[in-house]
Amino acid sequence: MKLFTRYNRILIIISLFGLLLIGFLFYKMLVYYLDQQIDHDLVEEVMEVKEYSAKGNFYKSHEFEDLVVQYKKIEKANPSSSYGDTLFYNPLKHRKETARYLRTELELVGKPYRVLVIASKFERQEQIRNICLIILIPVMLLFALVLLVNRILLKKIWTPFEQLLKNITAFNINHERPYEPVEMPVAEFRQLNKVLVELSGKVKSDYNEIKLFTENASHEMMTPLAVINSKLDNMLQSNVLAKEDGEILVELYKATSRLTKLNQSLLLLVKIDNNLLQDEEKINLKSLIEEKQVYFQELISERNITVESTLADVSISASRSLLEILINNLFSNVIRHNYDGGKIEINLETDKIVFANTGHNKALDPEKIFDRFYKDNASEGTGLGLAILKQICNRQRYQLDYSYYQDLHTFTIKFNHQ
Repeated sequence: MKLFTRYNRILIIISLFGLLLIGFLFYKMLVYYLDQQIDHDLVEEVMEVKEYSAKGNFYKSHEFEDLVVQYKKIEKANPSSSYGDTLFYNPLKHRKETARYLRTELELVGKPYRVLVIASKFERQEQIRNICLIILIPVMLLFALVLLVNRILLKKIWTPFEQLLKNITAFNINHERPYEPVEMPVAEFRQLNKVLVELSGKVKSDYNEIKLFTENASHEMMTPLAVINSKLDNMLQSNVLAKEDGEILVELYKATSRLTKLNQSLLLLVKIDNNLLQDEEKINLKSLIEEKQVYFQELISERNITVESTLADVSISASRSLLEILINNLFSNVIRHNYDGGKIEINLETDKIVFANTGHNKALDPEKIFDRFYKDNASEGTGLGLAILKQICNRQRYQLDYSYYQDLHTFTIKFNHQ
């Protein structure tokens, strides 16, 4: 939920609750004063009854009054009074109405009587309803006007902030275009905009420095590694080394080769992380997989691995560089972690590609398998192959899953067709 919508919703809820509470209290106050006024009139009616009794008559209400006076003989008059609300039949209007009553006991014309005086509340309740409507309608109109003005003002205030969010979203440290500042009418937003401008400049500067350092470091590392590999290669081909020296050199050669692969993998991850491989085109996946299968065929044949492939004719829009790296890593993974005489299954469908292979190990941890440098103890790789696979899928917005079923390690990539 947006802040603007959330604020308006809270404001409306609180305002409505406040209006209802105030309206309820106002109504109760009017009813209270109405009852007080009617009680005062009832007392006056009882005084009229006493005055008429002093003359030897019983008081009767006028026909046009919404009033009823009832008398009942009792044995002894107890000087007490009680008030309350009731329903009574109005003989003048021939209907039942809400009323207020006063019950008291008096000596009338020398005898004790219980006197009940009932006054209708109908007319005065009508007055209360009219008063409430007269007050409520202007208040509701004012409330609607305040909400409308509040919405217009808030929208005007928050529009530059929304533009600020769009500029932040559009900002990319890989692009030359700097972060675009926004004219802000509010002091706090101007300060936020100023901080973002400074922060984006610093981030871009730091990124360029790290990028330059990574590229230079990788390039500088490749040169001595190539020299070391070359020297070791020459020494291994010479016939002047003892057997033990040759074994040591072989280990050194393997270590430097592994270091070279590690350096190349880390450099590739940096390029993928920073979205530096952006060449996008229409690629036929079936042709690409067949091409890579031919490329890896020698390794597959050496280990007597059976390949079963079912390839649909599928084309997608993607970065060729990233897609070639992805297919290379899939082939490399299913060959390296297989055993001699094992099996590889490749299945290409319209929305996904599946690589499955037999292997020495049972199911791997699906939560850690794509972490950098995660590998089993028997693996001689760098531990970055599957991490690169995961990073490419993230960049291309593919879904990468791992499962183990019927002795097959299965990697499934679901495409996001655009």
